Amino acid sequence: MGIKEFYTKYKEYILFNKNIIISGICAFFAGAIFTQIYSLFDKSSFNNSLVTLMFEYAVYLPIFGYLYYTDNKTRYSDKISGKIDSRKVLRDFKKLVAAFAISEIIYSISKIIFHYQLLIMGILEPYQASMIGSLIAWAIFLVIINISVKAVNLFRSK
Repeated sequence: MGIKEFYTKYKEYILFNKNIIISGICAFFAGAIFTQIYSLFDKSSFNNSLVTLMFEYAVYLPIFGYLYYTDNKTRYSDKISGKIDSRKVLRDFKKLVAAFAISEIIYSISKIIFHYQLLIMGILEPYQASMIGSLIAWAIFLVIINISVKAVNLFRSK
C-alpha cells in the first residue's frame, strides 16, 4: 500500500489525530505557563495539578471542536441542498462523547497523578512537572482514544 492509498483509507483518522495533537500542543504549552504562574499563588501541589488540568481543558476543547468541525463540515451537509443534517451531527456527537468519555477520564486521572507526584518530589519546576505529566498522560490517551473511536465506528472504513 502506497502513501496515497494509506492516506485515502485512513484520512478521517489522520485528520482526527491531527486535531487532537494540535489542540493538545496548545493546551500543553498553556498548561505549562499556567502551572508556573499558579505556583506563585498557591503552594498546594494537588490544587496546582487539578486547576492546571481544568485550564488545559479550557484551551483544548474549543480548539479541538473548531478543528474537528472545520475538517468534517462537508460530512454533515446534504450534497444537494447544502443544509446541515442535524441527525448526522447528533449521531457523530454521541459517538465522540462515547469515545472521549473513557479516554478523558483515563487522561485526567493519569495527568493529575503524574503532575502531582512530580511536584511533590520537589526536583522539577512546576512547568516541567506539568509538561512531563502531560506527555505521559497524552501517550496513554492517544492509544485509548484511537481504540475508542474505532470501537464506536465514528468513521466508516473504506
